[in-house]
Amino acid sequence: MTQLLQVGNLPNSIDRRLLERLFALHGPVSTAQVSVHRDTGLSTGAGFVEMASEDGCTAAIAALNGHEYLGSILSVCRCDSPQNRPIPRNEAIV
Repeated sequence: MTQLLQVGNLPNSIDRRLLERLFALHGPVSTAQVSVHRDTGLSTGAGFVEMASEDGCTAAIAALNGHEYLGSILSVCRCDSPQNRPIPRNEAIV
């Protein structure tokens, strides 16, 4: 069963592919999404990663939550579907 993670404090330079590669180091990734500002196309600092296994989810949280990536200290936690999260008007999930 897949597990959805919410990722916060992402660097502005990150995109979906980089986010997916980062989490794939800890287990199979089903999907990765980065919230971007509609006008600039840059990351708003939030994203979602769907891990394919519970073990991968647990490993990713342990390895990445509170750790630095490209100059930002990441926040990683389990969450509900991104559809349940209100998206501010100036953001889009890609």
